[in-house]
Amino acid sequence: MNEYLPRVVDAEIAMALRSMPAVVLEGPRGCGKTRTGREHARSEVLFGSDAGARLGAQIDPAGVLSGAEPRLLDEWQLAPGIWNQMRAAADEGDGPGRFILTGSASPADDVTRHTGAGRVRRVRMRTMSSYETGLSSGEISLDDLFDAATGYIESQPPQLGEVIEATCRGGWPASIDFDLDAALDFADGYLREICRADVPQLGTRRSPAGLARLLRSLARNVSTEASALTLAKDAGAGAPLDPRTVGAYLDALERVFVVEDIPAWSAQLCSRARLRQAPKRHLADPSLAVAALGATPQRLRADLPTFGLLFEALVMRDLRVYAQRSRGWLSHYRDSDSLEVDAIVERPSGEWLAAEVKLGGEDAIEQAAQSLLALAAKVSEQSVGTPADLVVLTAVGSGYRRPDGIAVVPITALGP
Repeated sequence: MNEYLPRVVDAEIAMALRSMPAVVLEGPRGCGKTRTGREHARSEVLFGSDAGARLGAQIDPAGVLSGAEPRLLDEWQLAPGIWNQMRAAADEGDGPGRFILTGSASPADDVTRHTGAGRVRRVRMRTMSSYETGLSSGEISLDDLFDAATGYIESQPPQLGEVIEATCRGGWPASIDFDLDAALDFADGYLREICRADVPQLGTRRSPAGLARLLRSLARNVSTEASALTLAKDAGAGAPLDPRTVGAYLDALERVFVVEDIPAWSAQLCSRARLRQAPKRHLADPSLAVAALGATPQRLRADLPTFGLLFEALVMRDLRVYAQRSRGWLSHYRDSDSLEVDAIVERPSGEWLAAEVKLGGEDAIEQAAQSLLALAAKVSEQSVGTPADLVVLTAVGSGYRRPDGIAVVPITALGP
């Protein structure tokens, strides 16, 4: 077994095992759930690769659940009947930390209709962040930003080409040591399997060609607020897809954790502007958008506007991983005055910070800073308080704090 690469989510899993009988790791296939689950388990049942285990779940569930605890039930949705058996065993047993379930697809609601409240803690896993893959030094943490504690100069930041290659490679544990061509091929093959097998295994009829066209449309519209109607028109082969079909496809892609849109921020304003509520479109990993577009580092270097959208997708993936460590969440802001801010990170305590994403350059950073300052002036401090920090996240360049108080931080220095 290859050496385990520690994940940001490890601490959350360990805490959940101290408080709940069962922990469910959910996320896209290939993001590392099984390997991470094994790090926290003392025994395992692999439903994905063991037909005998799937049969045993039907005829001898107690035997399947019996073993050293925590017991890993990998790809449990392939033996959905085990859910209620696990729930009953959790009721009968003493103490937390009994089971770890992993799944790459969300089963139909009726499978888990018997609630896991008080028994189950769900933990979302994503592909590896820039900090986990080694692209980022992690010199500045998200906690530092919430404390407005940044004030540094990074002496040798990575070059743009390295960031472009990291975006194309993605955060898949299986391909982290591949050469770049093999990593690009991995992402392309992943998309093909989504269309050929992953979505059809949900039990619904889907056209692989239609799914592939929708994925290309999502890639073309990544980091934008493209509507389902826009996606339907863009994904049509000669004629738009039926919007109802697009809705069904998007639902299926969400159930296999391939689509993860960023919702709009809900905040009370002290201006006459109206909030827009459309989500921003995002895939599970920026490499999937690269693969769907048929892009390469060379092509993206020659088309920086397109790379800017893909870079934003990488940053959003990283922010989600880092924010989750403190049970935070991500949203974006746009209002009727056309003011946009790429990311709002909130915590349960009510603290929040705002971030704009730019490749770099003085003019772009200045534009981002003005948007952040405008947002801070528009929101009602009575409803959301003052921002903990305002941040411009860049692909290249050194980090520093501007005279107006805004932090400029390269993503290659940001960590959890």
